[in-house]
Amino acid sequence: MTERGAEAVSGQDATGRDGDPAERRTWAVGDEGGLMTSTDVLRGLFLFEKLDDEKLQWLATYGEERDFGAGELVIRQGDPAECFVVLVDGEIVMSTETPAGLVTMTPTSQVGVYAGATLAYLGERAPETYAHSLRATKPSRLFVLPAKKYGKILTEWFPMAVHLLDGVRLGGLAQREFIDRRQRLTALGTITAGLTHELNNPAAAAVRAVGELRDKIKSARRELADLAESGIPPERLRALVDLQESCAESVGNVPARTPLETSDAEDELGDALEEAGVENGWELAAPLVSAGFGPENLEKVRGKVGQEHLSGAVRWLSEAVEISQMLDEVTDATERISSLLASAKQYSQMDRAPYQTIDVRELLDSTLTMFRGKIPPGITVATDYDPELPPLPGYAGELNQVWTNLIHNALDAMAGVGTLTVRTRLEHGTTALIEICDTGPGVPEHLRERIFEPFFTTKAVGEGTGLGLDISFRIVAGRHGGDLRVESVPGNTRFQVRLPLTELPVA
Repeated sequence: MTERGAEAVSGQDATGRDGDPAERRTWAVGDEGGLMTSTDVLRGLFLFEKLDDEKLQWLATYGEERDFGAGELVIRQGDPAECFVVLVDGEIVMSTETPAGLVTMTPTSQVGVYAGATLAYLGERAPETYAHSLRATKPSRLFVLPAKKYGKILTEWFPMAVHLLDGVRLGGLAQREFIDRRQRLTALGTITAGLTHELNNPAAAAVRAVGELRDKIKSARRELADLAESGIPPERLRALVDLQESCAESVGNVPARTPLETSDAEDELGDALEEAGVENGWELAAPLVSAGFGPENLEKVRGKVGQEHLSGAVRWLSEAVEISQMLDEVTDATERISSLLASAKQYSQMDRAPYQTIDVRELLDSTLTMFRGKIPPGITVATDYDPELPPLPGYAGELNQVWTNLIHNALDAMAGVGTLTVRTRLEHGTTALIEICDTGPGVPEHLRERIFEPFFTTKAVGEGTGLGLDISFRIVAGRHGGDLRVESVPGNTRFQVRLPLTELPVA
């Protein structure tokens, strides 16, 4: 079949018949009783319209027309590839059994589309069985030609074309493999740039906090030494240390305040410290307030260490609180780095088998994390995950490539301003729906079918390979037995991925 996603099935005549026209009725697909075809019918098919009368008569002699009822199988995947078939009238659909289940293409009624042993001209190098199944969806008539005869006419009538076709086929396979690899590397480069940016922020924060921490620890040691030199009794020093530990535990657990409330609390504590004779009390107020320290706590310190040691004790408490805050900053930064690395590991799936039960939400989240540094500030990211969606079987790394391609396209479409929405839904209890939505200008109707074609792109030269959606389609449909389509109006474009929730057995 010549339409999108309906590659022709390849093979050759397993029977090796050649010669006697009387043998025609023994090999035909379906039931016995094929119809003699006329050269006028063949001339009306675009494959044969340029052939002369002699060649048309040859085809009419060795081929025949076959009628198939709605739902009747024309060729079956895995059977010996004995026939080349061309649609004369009706509608047919191609399907393929994959490890992830059945992949069914769009039915077509285009007269002249073909399938079957299309590579029979390769002779011994041709596949021996059909790679796909073909079924009539409506009452249909097909022209059926033995694979061996089909291969013979190509090699004898068009020898140069056969060499060119073989060269194009081999070159195409090599090119596709090369470009697939390049596409994966391009996606990896995009993600790596975002990950590097994201890792840089917490790493820089940790380095800055550690640098300040050295100074604060040195200052806190001096304050403690001054207290010791001032003759503070051991039991009072112990009480002060206990109070410091209580303040440190309070860091980060103080009820939230508005900026105005915080400012008022600092002013109140600063005044109290000045009245108590604490030197530079205004500088000490901010870190103490962040730990929930107020004027009432000042009286508690005075009661534990005495007025003569109050100033040094409060300065040491302030230093200790700042040290706790910086340690929290280092902890937050390192936890952020660990989280990013965990997301990168999840995204790349380096620690998992290639095919397993996966949580789609985890995959989407890891991909969004990888993109965080590449999302412009004018774009809002929203997630809407269905809590009822169960895990499903799939190739996690390949699905992450699909999300990468679709999110990358969505960001490009919005040109720096808009909303990216990632949504999941459970459909009919058997299918997972994943939508990557953007608020860009949309995909024009006349391009919606073509965007899934290999090498088709609307981007400027050098900005896109035109393979992102083609690769995504092959991963979703070919590898997972799912479906990828687009629904688009200006301001609301949704790329919809549908995946089966269960692994379907191979027929």
